[in-house]
Amino acid sequence: MRSILAALLLFCAQILGAQPVTIAVAANMKDAFAEINTAFRATSKPEFRVIFGSSGNFTAQIMNGAPYNLLIAADEYYPLELHKNGKTVDEGSIYAIGKLVLIAKKSSNPPIVNNKTDIAKAISRANKLAIAKPELSPYGKAAVEYLKSEGLWELAKDKLIYGDNISIATMYVATGAADLGFTALSLATSPEVMKHASYVLVDDRQYQPIQQRMVLMKGAPPEALNLYRFIQSPQAKSILRQYGYITP
Repeated sequence: MRSILAALLLFCAQILGAQPVTIAVAANMKDAFAEINTAFRATSKPEFRVIFGSSGNFTAQIMNGAPYNLLIAADEYYPLELHKNGKTVDEGSIYAIGKLVLIAKKSSNPPIVNNKTDIAKAISRANKLAIAKPELSPYGKAAVEYLKSEGLWELAKDKLIYGDNISIATMYVATGAADLGFTALSLATSPEVMKHASYVLVDDRQYQPIQQRMVLMKGAPPEALNLYRFIQSPQAKSILRQYGYITP
């Protein structure tokens, strides 16, 4: 009886001590990852704790000991910083290349056209222009690069409002808190956002390519490794392309 009780106590301790497999996902990937995760779970039944946010915040948290197992980032800089600091298995893999768009409330009149003159006019008319914090979000950084490269920074800088991640910046426009905003194509084409906002692609020659990299943390469990591999599969790449990403 004592041996059975001891075994049960040990089993319970193992269950209570087990850490969930935790995946950190850049906010621009929210809808695409949800579909990828559904497809992945059809092949096995892993239980993940998925957290969406900014690549910069995730990196700071991991550096301070946060128990993430896989970072699916919105750029290369943050994953490579983690690798330099000995947090990851290797340098990881580029899984997608994102596109920057300008979104506007559907009530905007006239609609934005994809050229510098019309975008400048739209910014002039706007009261607020939303972007993600460039020090945390690669899409926010790309928005600043675009505005400066096109000579629109002085026109825009005093109208900027910042979201902690690209999803928040997008919702500023969708909810009417801002007239315009820069976001990821993958978010601009989501049904929720398209109810309230329209978008135009901006010239991708005016910002550095948004190459999105993912990295496994040291000691990541097999479930995280399997997901990492699945995201590089033809099935996952097909889903990514449906959301406007370019895949390597």
